[in-house]
Amino acid sequence: MASITKVPILGKETILVGYDLNDYITTDILTNLPSSSYVLITDTNLAPLYTPQFISTFEKNAARISPHSARLLIYTIPPGEYSKSRATKADIEDWMFSQSCTRDTVIIAMGGGVIGDMIGYVAATFMRGVRFIQVPTTLLAMVDSSIGGKTAIDTPHGKNLIGAFWQPERVFVDLRVLETLPEREFVNGMAEVIKTAAIWNEQEFVRLEQNVGRIVEAITAKRTAEGRISLEKVEDLLKSIVLGSIKVKAHVVSTDERESGLRNLLNFGHSIGHAYEAILFPQMLHGECVSIGMIKEAELARHLGVLKPAAVGRLQKCLTSYGLPTSLEDKRVKKLIGGKHCGVDRLLSIMGVDKKNEGKKKKIVLLSGIGRTYEQKASFVQDDAIRVALAPSIVVDSPKGNPPSVALVLAALGEGQCHVKNLLHSDDTEHMLTALHQLGGITYSYEDDGDVLVVNGNGGKLFACGAELYLGNAGTAARFLTSVATLVSPTDHHSSIVLTGNARMKQRPIKDLVDALCSNKSEIEYLENRGCLPLRVQSIGFEGGVIRLAADISSQYVSSILMCAPYARNPVTLSLIGQPISETYITMTIAMMASFGIVVTKSQTEPYTYHIPQGTYKNPAEYVVESDASSATYPLAFAAITGTTCTIPNIGSKSLQGDARFAVEVLRPMGCTVEQTEYSTTVQGPSIGTLKPLPHVDMEPMTDAFLTASVLAAVAVGNKPTRITGIANQRVKECNRIAAMVDELAKFGVTAGELPDGIEITGRDYTTLMTPEGGVHCYDDHRVAMSFSILSLVAPKPVVLLEKKCVEKTWPGWWDTLATVFKVSLSGVEVSTGKDEAQAKKLSDKSIFIIGMRGAGKTTLGAMAAGILGKEFIDLDTLLEEESKRTIPEIIKESGWEEFRRIELQVFQKAMKERPTGHVFACGGGLVETPEARQILSRYGKSGGLVIHVYRDIGLVMEYLNIDKTRPAYTEDMIRIWERRKPWYTECSTYQYDSPVVRTEQLHLVKADFARFLGVVTGSSDFHTRILDKKRSYFLSLTYPDIKQGIDTLSVVTVGSDAIELRVDLLVDRTSSDDIPSAQYVMEQLGMIRLKTDLPVIFTIRSKSQGGRFPDGAHEKALELYKVALRSGLEYIDLEITWPDSLLRDVTESKGGTKIIASHHDVSGENSWANGSWIVYYNKTLQHGDIIKLVGQAKSLEDNFALEKFRKWAKATETPLIAINMGESGKLSRILNKFLTPVTHPALPFKAAPGQLSVAEINQAISLLGELPAKKFYLFGSPIQHSRSPALHNTLFKSLGLPHQYGLFETPKVNDEVKALIHSPDFGGASVTIPHKLDIIPLLDRISDDAKAIGAVNTIVPTVLNGEKVLVGHNTDWTGICTVLKANAPSAPASALIIGAGGTSRAAAYALHTLGYSPIYLVNRTAEKLKDLVDNFPVEYNFVTIISIEDAKGVKVKPTVGVSSIPGDVPIAAELDGILTELLTGERSGRVLLEMAYKPAVTPMMKLAEANGWKTLSGLEALTAQGICQFQLWTGMTPFFEHARAAVIGTASSIPAS
Repeated sequence: MASITKVPILGKETILVGYDLNDYITTDILTNLPSSSYVLITDTNLAPLYTPQFISTFEKNAARISPHSARLLIYTIPPGEYSKSRATKADIEDWMFSQSCTRDTVIIAMGGGVIGDMIGYVAATFMRGVRFIQVPTTLLAMVDSSIGGKTAIDTPHGKNLIGAFWQPERVFVDLRVLETLPEREFVNGMAEVIKTAAIWNEQEFVRLEQNVGRIVEAITAKRTAEGRISLEKVEDLLKSIVLGSIKVKAHVVSTDERESGLRNLLNFGHSIGHAYEAILFPQMLHGECVSIGMIKEAELARHLGVLKPAAVGRLQKCLTSYGLPTSLEDKRVKKLIGGKHCGVDRLLSIMGVDKKNEGKKKKIVLLSGIGRTYEQKASFVQDDAIRVALAPSIVVDSPKGNPPSVALVLAALGEGQCHVKNLLHSDDTEHMLTALHQLGGITYSYEDDGDVLVVNGNGGKLFACGAELYLGNAGTAARFLTSVATLVSPTDHHSSIVLTGNARMKQRPIKDLVDALCSNKSEIEYLENRGCLPLRVQSIGFEGGVIRLAADISSQYVSSILMCAPYARNPVTLSLIGQPISETYITMTIAMMASFGIVVTKSQTEPYTYHIPQGTYKNPAEYVVESDASSATYPLAFAAITGTTCTIPNIGSKSLQGDARFAVEVLRPMGCTVEQTEYSTTVQGPSIGTLKPLPHVDMEPMTDAFLTASVLAAVAVGNKPTRITGIANQRVKECNRIAAMVDELAKFGVTAGELPDGIEITGRDYTTLMTPEGGVHCYDDHRVAMSFSILSLVAPKPVVLLEKKCVEKTWPGWWDTLATVFKVSLSGVEVSTGKDEAQAKKLSDKSIFIIGMRGAGKTTLGAMAAGILGKEFIDLDTLLEEESKRTIPEIIKESGWEEFRRIELQVFQKAMKERPTGHVFACGGGLVETPEARQILSRYGKSGGLVIHVYRDIGLVMEYLNIDKTRPAYTEDMIRIWERRKPWYTECSTYQYDSPVVRTEQLHLVKADFARFLGVVTGSSDFHTRILDKKRSYFLSLTYPDIKQGIDTLSVVTVGSDAIELRVDLLVDRTSSDDIPSAQYVMEQLGMIRLKTDLPVIFTIRSKSQGGRFPDGAHEKALELYKVALRSGLEYIDLEITWPDSLLRDVTESKGGTKIIASHHDVSGENSWANGSWIVYYNKTLQHGDIIKLVGQAKSLEDNFALEKFRKWAKATETPLIAINMGESGKLSRILNKFLTPVTHPALPFKAAPGQLSVAEINQAISLLGELPAKKFYLFGSPIQHSRSPALHNTLFKSLGLPHQYGLFETPKVNDEVKALIHSPDFGGASVTIPHKLDIIPLLDRISDDAKAIGAVNTIVPTVLNGEKVLVGHNTDWTGICTVLKANAPSAPASALIIGAGGTSRAAAYALHTLGYSPIYLVNRTAEKLKDLVDNFPVEYNFVTIISIEDAKGVKVKPTVGVSSIPGDVPIAAELDGILTELLTGERSGRVLLEMAYKPAVTPMMKLAEANGWKTLSGLEALTAQGICQFQLWTGMTPFFEHARAAVIGTASSIPAS
């Protein structure tokens, strides 16, 4: 018989806990709960695990106990919360009726919380209540949901809102089932265990803290093939812990079954946690959300003054030790939730329907310490206080020092136990504790409610571990642990350790310390950027001897080596190079070392030299950490700026901390009264607004305090500004603090500027301070946040400070101190910071380096890139020649290749250093021959810079080089050079652009494609936003084995699509031996697509198991091809989530500006949209994708309706969803899907998937469904009877399957009839021509910027804005002109000519200026009208009016592009003819004139231009282009140009539907 512990609840011993209870369960229920029917209900995942054994033991025992009367029925439901619904409950009840179940039925709920809650509710209501049994199979259910009789189902309004109290007859807790529980589910349950200890029993909490290692080791152990772990080593411990939680809950339920008071306590963490869960489910589990909720509710208690900061830190440490999240900013959480946003208002709204509440009053359980609560029930809390806890930013309305990290390192390296008091619980402290514990240096526990940290040192015995030591942005921990890491001994499994941190930590310098250690024979490797974390430190020991160290960046480098030196193999002499920064910090470290038994001797003969003996630290029994003088500057500054008094105990004149001087050396000269004893400091501020500026103060001994001084200087008004120097090291702290202060003070209207080693601030009257627009950016820097909170105290209006959590680095309770001690009014707020835009701008600002073979097109593309991005272009070869005053051939001839490479490297390094932003550099082809240059380029790319390899086929490069004689000939075989350099180009570059060879007239295509490429790689492209903004969007799935086969029809088949998919798995590479296309072949295919269409490309490798042709096991080949896509700067990559995690990680972490479509295709049809089986795939795609794509199988029409319910459910996540069904029955799903629906086209070889439809077919279908009502479009004007617009638009409507109709409405004036038409419900849009382009404007709600500039409207577009129909006027005449000139005319810079001065000429002026032409010559028959034209545009248009032949003869740079808008059916006036003849003559080729008159086919103007060697273009081309633009504005779709052109010119016969 298994050892069973019984726990009483409500007077009955109904809870039974033990191992291997299966036989006991069936015996007990058959004996003590006799019934004719036992109904076991579980889910489809658990059934194969547990039901066979249960059935077996049931039948065995039934034969013995009840051989004839008992039957066992089994019912399974889909797993997950999705099933916890009214519908599932009804299905179960109907099934039970069908099985003739009666009131004596016993229901057995076997599963987790979902099963227990719902089946309990079934039992409570079936035939007005039947007996039921809980058999929980998750830790969470064992300690929480199975106990207490709460039963419920979910509704769309929230979790557990419909249910009943119905106590189970038995709760069988079989701990053996936990061996098959997935690790994440196990950890999920630990949240409830920790919660129970936190509210009820500190001793139990201590036990959890002390045994975290044993439990986590068991949970994370390697599993068997069946997914099982062994709990043998922790069986007794685990049972004891589970029983501890169960007994607490049983006691509470017995006292307060119906949750009238005491039972509220069990909801600690749930009030906020449930709100998070309501938004983040199913990506986040219940326990994970409660874990975050516990910290938020603990922070709330701290804010309200009922909980000490130490307790919050202790709770957080315990939760994170078990692998539970404590913040939404947790990396794992951010990945899981895939961009879901937990808005504060939404959270408060959800909290408003909590069952604990009383009306609108919210009740939350508040801790008063570990193991106890503020009240024996939930407490009323105001929304304002909750908002402060939840909001990421805070509105401010009118600590602790001897550095704790030093004390921790010394205690860890020392022998014995040390009680560390007055230790601040902060992020930095927690990172240091965790790292030292991971290395085996310490064990620790807490006393006195967390105020005392008990450290057990291991005498310097540290051991390498497998896990990285993650230090966040804790710079102190990083510096100290870098030296500590050299003391680490190897183990059987590990011979090194890795130190890493967050993104900012990876930018902070540590090179001087690493150099010093490496010169002392330590082996340290930079894993990413040289000079910064992450580091790999080999476990070979600390050599010792003489160490030379540059200490002008951080005195903590010195402290780091000092503290570790006693454990070196040889006595250490530490010699500092130059005067160290913050020498007082070094002095303080030496004093602290003495307290731990090691005495450092300062050299009497050598400056800044220290002798450290060998030895072992002896931990004192007690060590009191002095308050942090840097943090103390903020409350002292509070007194200074508000004219009040503040006393800081524990910091006085005897303090060794440099910042202890702040009151005397900064505040006193600014006008404060300062009284400082040996152990305390008191400051009385002057009258508010009377602080004095400091003409100069050297803050080198207290650099961290300069931020506090700066905000005081901002309101210190006097004759001189405040100058603070000696703080150069502050540029490499959590951020560049000097720049940060300058930028953020400017938001208050305060003038500040950077000095070489400081800052200058001109104060202003505090009553005139401006309110920072968008809030104060704190740069994730605790000192920036706390400093500006001081300045905000005297601002005329409340100030928003962003990133309020950053203070947790050193003073987590800062905001609580402001509110409770200083009585400052605070409130929480959410502010949109535009981080994505800021990051894109930052990336776009960085200089770009272009590398590649000579002749590949670097110079052409570099100049093109500079023009596109608004940067300056520099050819480094040209720069080299200018600076050397010799040509490259001369340098090589006179000095040789080696000297040339040296100069080349020097010029390159100088350019990178002096021009880090705003430039595009074309590098010499052979720059990569120099190893140092390769290293620099590679590091630049890894640090976020752009290095673009411009590639061109080597054969084409050789053809060019045979022509180019401006550079020295290669002295070796060109192919061999290319083969040598090829891997270097790849190694050094972040992206590759395939440079096509095109004719001059095709350069605009290259420029358009290169602009697209640059937009993606710099993060500045809005391609994704444009598609998201559309009501419906589509992508075409190409199925050509070779794009060459369909290159001529590509423009046709993509009509109506918003993106184009390259199915790489369908490509056939004839040179491949394994049916997988080579990377080179794929690049060539992409190049062909790119030159033919500007649509975003979706790069797809569809594996065989997902319905494609790519081999499932070819992971390395797939990754190689994905890297081609990433390096090519493609817009989208379709990434199957069935690939190995390593491949998924490699692709997603390298995506840059590319968007990932995470996909899963259920080819076998195993999943159902109706039962939640898709949720697991949805969650995984959410983790990896910017877009989710799920493709199922439709066996019937109903499957599409189930999918739509799933789509509605998925709307809770902001991540866009593509969800469709394959097959004939699934066509409806393709019609109903609105975002990036995959489509086909009749001209393609075959459909990419069964059931695919074309755009036209979908439009026709949605029209029939009533989702696309037929609209009427008009042309307003007179005379218009010969207009080609109806032919154009009706042809395009038909080709795309749109039900709309375009007709003429001829009218001599804009009258009431026109007004009625444009406001009618079926009005779709209108074209406007003469004479109404101005008269129509008063009838419109708004007009576009182009229409305003041109002064005319030719297109009306009805749109919906804030739920209201709005009529918007546009002008597309200029876009028609632009389109034609881009395709046919020489590009700017060049001059242009406009002939005429009417409305069309204005559109031409706008178009030519937009294209960059300058100057623009104006010619017209009557000069007066030219003046009107000139007066309507800014001077930047650079108009030059030509009114005589003499003016024309004076033109030095004759035009190369012209637009004529004069009548085409009359001769040109003689004087005008003379002027034009003069302007049109010339020898330059490629000149183009666009004739805007349609009739006759050849106008006098065209004849005159052609006679002078110009190419002429018909106005019908511009009419076609502007008509296409109108069509795009009305429908959001882009038609095929040739279809539109044929309709306009009159050659359209049978244009196929798309």
